[in-house]
Amino acid sequence: MNLHISKSKNAESFYICKSYVKANGSTSSMIVRKLGTLEQLLIEHGPTRDDVLAWAKNEVKIETKKYKKENAAKTVLIPFHADRHLDYDKQIFFRGGYLFLQSIYYQMQINKVCRKLKQKYKFKYDINAILSDLIYTRILEPCSKRSSYKAASEFLEKPSYELHDVYRALDVLGAECDLIQAEIYKNSHFMGQRNDKILYYDCSNYYFEIEQEDGSKKYGRSKEHRPNPIIQMGLFMDGDGIPLAFSLFPGNANEQTSLKPLEKKVLSDFECQKFIYCSDAGLGSESIREYSYMGKRAYIVTQSIKKLKKEEKEWTLNLQGFKRVSDDLPVDITKLPEDDKGLYYKDEPYTTKKLHQRLIITYSPKYALYQKAIRDKQVERAQKMLESGSTKKNRKNPNDPARFIGKKAVTKDGEVADIEQYLDEDKIAEEAQYDGLYAVCTDLLDDNVNDILKVSEGRWQIEECFRIMKTDFSARPVYLQDDNRIKSHFLICFLSLTIYRYLEKKLNLQYTCEELLDTLKAMNFAEIHEQGFIPLYKREKITDALHESCGFRTDYQFITKSKMKTIQKKVKGRNKLLYFKTTAKIAEPQ
Repeated sequence: MNLHISKSKNAESFYICKSYVKANGSTSSMIVRKLGTLEQLLIEHGPTRDDVLAWAKNEVKIETKKYKKENAAKTVLIPFHADRHLDYDKQIFFRGGYLFLQSIYYQMQINKVCRKLKQKYKFKYDINAILSDLIYTRILEPCSKRSSYKAASEFLEKPSYELHDVYRALDVLGAECDLIQAEIYKNSHFMGQRNDKILYYDCSNYYFEIEQEDGSKKYGRSKEHRPNPIIQMGLFMDGDGIPLAFSLFPGNANEQTSLKPLEKKVLSDFECQKFIYCSDAGLGSESIREYSYMGKRAYIVTQSIKKLKKEEKEWTLNLQGFKRVSDDLPVDITKLPEDDKGLYYKDEPYTTKKLHQRLIITYSPKYALYQKAIRDKQVERAQKMLESGSTKKNRKNPNDPARFIGKKAVTKDGEVADIEQYLDEDKIAEEAQYDGLYAVCTDLLDDNVNDILKVSEGRWQIEECFRIMKTDFSARPVYLQDDNRIKSHFLICFLSLTIYRYLEKKLNLQYTCEELLDTLKAMNFAEIHEQGFIPLYKREKITDALHESCGFRTDYQFITKSKMKTIQKKVKGRNKLLYFKTTAKIAEPQ
């Protein structure tokens, strides 16, 4: 800091200025504080100019000391030695992306659920640290439990447990799987009101790297068409895409039988009594619809058009009577252009032996065009199969192009001489009549069609849940063999998905799964001479959004150790608790 005096024709002014170096290497100065003109200062600090000058120089000293004090904590001088080797076994690389997941973990108070388990079982190891680390590594670097322990050792907070404690904890987590799910559901209300008036349900299966059946690991219809034993998972998801509950059942069991036990658990343990059940046609059988109907719960399920009775199918395939979904105006869909992007519907009562339902048929020109394009490619492949003579059908694949290849007998002298194969145009035309059509069945007889269709369209989110678990979280293949530990594995995947979904929600669903996970995985730090940490990631809009949504920042040029500890405490809600206690004393009644 220095004193700057400027003189003009009518006045002499005094300033405190600060010098600085520009990016091009030249020096400049900036005004920090204007002290005033000589005429003004003589009144208070006179009577002479020398008195004013002495006072002004003293103000410069005061301002300099103040500046140095304010910037002492912000400026860190760390010596580096070009001739000094690295220390042996000294870790300087740390992962920090887990802090954002940890923020959600503690907001959901999963640590309190772990505290209840510790009080019940009286074990000495830290099950909260084990469960949280298993969740963070499942999201950031999905791998085996042994490798997860190694990955967690690179976090800013190292594991406070041993590897053998992890396997002991898995037994407890598996045994208390249902209790944990119920507690997590209750605690999830700390994250805001849950949209549990609409529940989506679906099933998927996961294979094991074994050859023989064992326990619940049975041979069944694998989604990956693998010959290994599988286990099946049923999942409930709320209307916002947040997982609600799951259950496991044997790989050879009919998936339709999986719903009722899990729905009973949701009704009793979760106290969700009234909701709309939504699923695809495979999990919307007559008995499942009746179960929801008798329980005075509504349902919206996909209906297979091909499985409708003759009368309903003829009405469905008749292209008359459609209305535009947006305004309910009648539309002749046979005159719509191919590039039309509208959605059209017709509906009628649909009564079976036990249920009074409503059948809604929708038509989308865009969807029709997509189906036609797919089928045209399959017909082209079928033609090539005929030309090459390789026409073997794959019975397991309903989309096999060979289904368009017909056979007829060629007779000679009254006897079958050969089997001729041909492109079955009738089969192609039969499939074409379903293009663009989609059916939904519901017991909501008086509700707006647009509202019903919006609920039905939300089913893509539960399919995405399974995709994230299988692909991004590597939930399969499953290597564990004990039933309790298998349960714990899927519990960890379920909790990981729940925390990830809440993080997505905090970010207003602005980023894809790939973008978000790649960013979290890249948010690493280097420790510098035990003084603090330097971020090794690139600051972007997504990192700003993460920091703003979770309420802390790590994107400084340098973070001291004490500052990092403060961040870790804040992430776990300790600072918030102190804040609430403090403000509670001074808060005025409304």
